[in-house]
Amino acid sequence: MRRWKLTLAPVVVSLAALIGLTAPRARSFAVSQDSPASTGTAKTPPQTAEHGNPEFLRTADEVLAQMSQLLDLPVKAPLKKSLRSKKEIREYLIREDKEDKSDEQRYADQKALEAFGLIPPDFPLDAFMLDVLTDQVAGLYDAKAKEFYIADWIPVDEQRTVMAHELTHALVDQSFRLDDWIKAARPNDDAELARDSVSEGSAIVAMIDYSLLDQKIGVRDLPDVTGIIRQGAVSEMEKDPHLSKAPAIIRDELLFPYLAGTSFTQQFLKANSGWKDLPKIFENPPVSSQQIIHPELYLKGVKPEAVTVPKWNGVVPSSWKLLEENVLGEFGLQEVLKEFIGDEMAQQTAPYWAGDRYSVFEDQKTKITSLVLRIHLGSEEDAARFFGKYSETLEFKHKTRVELIRRPNFFQFKTESGKVFLRCLASDCLSVEQADRDTFDKINHAIGWPPAPAEVEPITKPPVNQRIRFQDDAGPAPRSL
Repeated sequence: MRRWKLTLAPVVVSLAALIGLTAPRARSFAVSQDSPASTGTAKTPPQTAEHGNPEFLRTADEVLAQMSQLLDLPVKAPLKKSLRSKKEIREYLIREDKEDKSDEQRYADQKALEAFGLIPPDFPLDAFMLDVLTDQVAGLYDAKAKEFYIADWIPVDEQRTVMAHELTHALVDQSFRLDDWIKAARPNDDAELARDSVSEGSAIVAMIDYSLLDQKIGVRDLPDVTGIIRQGAVSEMEKDPHLSKAPAIIRDELLFPYLAGTSFTQQFLKANSGWKDLPKIFENPPVSSQQIIHPELYLKGVKPEAVTVPKWNGVVPSSWKLLEENVLGEFGLQEVLKEFIGDEMAQQTAPYWAGDRYSVFEDQKTKITSLVLRIHLGSEEDAARFFGKYSETLEFKHKTRVELIRRPNFFQFKTESGKVFLRCLASDCLSVEQADRDTFDKINHAIGWPPAPAEVEPITKPPVNQRIRFQDDAGPAPRSL
C-alpha cells in the first residue's frame, strides 16, 4: 500500500474534463494534454526553487493562503516548497519505501497478492511500482520534512492545481497530524486504506473547489463527480507503457483512494455543512473500505464485524511460517472476485462482505504458499450467495484440479499443491487453500465449528482444465478455460 501523499498525473489530467464541463473559465491545470505525462516532453526547462524561482514561491504562498481560507484550516507553521526532478523524486520514493517497510514485510505483501491470485508468481512488484510512481507523480507532500514537491516538468502557470492538492495535505497535516492519523489504523490494511482514501479524496475535492472559486460553486453543488474523473484517469493510464500492462490490482489500488475517496468526501460535505465540518472525519475516521465505497454506511455508523482467527500453534503444520495476517475488506474482496469471475459479478457479490480476517503461510520445506480466509457476511442469505460465487472463483483460480466434492455449504477439490476447501456456516464462510484435510479439520475445530462433512469418494473426477456445472451451481454461465 502506498504511504506517500501523492498527486498522480492521470488523476489531475482527468480533472480537466470535469472542470471543463462545469466551469469553462476555471483556473489552469497542473497537467495538460501535451504535458510530459502524455508526450514525455517538457514545455519549459526545469527550474527549481533552490536555483531561485521567486514566481513559484510567490504562487505557492498565494495558493496556501487561499486553501487555508477555503478549508477553514489555519497555517500553523512555515512550509518548505520545491520543484524536483524525476531523479530526485525517484530517490525520495526509494528512501521512503525502505523506511516504511522491512524486506520481510515486502516479501509478505508479495506472497499475499500471489496467494489471492492478484499478481502472477515472481512479479517484480517493488521495481514495477517504483517505475510507475516515478513517471506518474505530479507532486507529493512529505509529512516528515514538512515540504511539498512538484515535478519540475510542470510549467509554472499550470502548477496551481497540484499546489492546491499538496497544500491541502499540508494544512490537514498541521491540524491533524495526517501521517500519524493514517498509520494509526495499522496493522489493519483495510482500515488504513479507508483513512488514505479520506486524505486523497479530500485533497481531490479541495482541488476541484479551488478550481471553481471564480464560479462561486463547489462539489456540494454538483452531482457525483467521480464518473468523469474515472473515465479520464483510466484513459490516461492506458497511454502509460507501465500502467497499461499492470495487473488490475495495481491500477485499481492506485486509483481507489482518489476516486472512492472523492465520492466519499463529496457525500460527507453534502451531508454536513461543508469544509468547516471536516474535523469530524478525523475525530471519527472510517474503519473500512466498505464505508468509503458506501458513504451512507459511514454516515449511519454501520461498521463491519471484528473477525478472528485462532492461534496457529498446533493447528497448522509446524513447517508453516505465518507471513501475514490482515483484513481483505470489501475492496480487496471485490478485486479477488473481479480477477476470476468478472467485474459485474464482483460488484454484485462484494457488498455481502461484513468483516474478514486472512492468514498467509509459507511451508519452509516446500515453499508452497497456503491461504486461510474467514469471512463474515451480512446474513445467512448473503453467505449462501457468496458460497456460490466464491466456489466458482476458486475453480477459475485453480484450473488444474481433480476430485471435486460438493455438498450443501461445503466444497473441496485437489490441486497439485494441496487441497482447497470452502465451507459456510450460518453467516460465516471459511476458505482454506493448499492444505490437507487434517489441517482443514483442525482449523474448523479451532474456530469452534462442528466437523465438516466427511471426505468420501468424489461425486466426479473432472478432467484437468474442465469446468463442471452442477444443478445447484448458481451463477453466470461458465467461461471457457
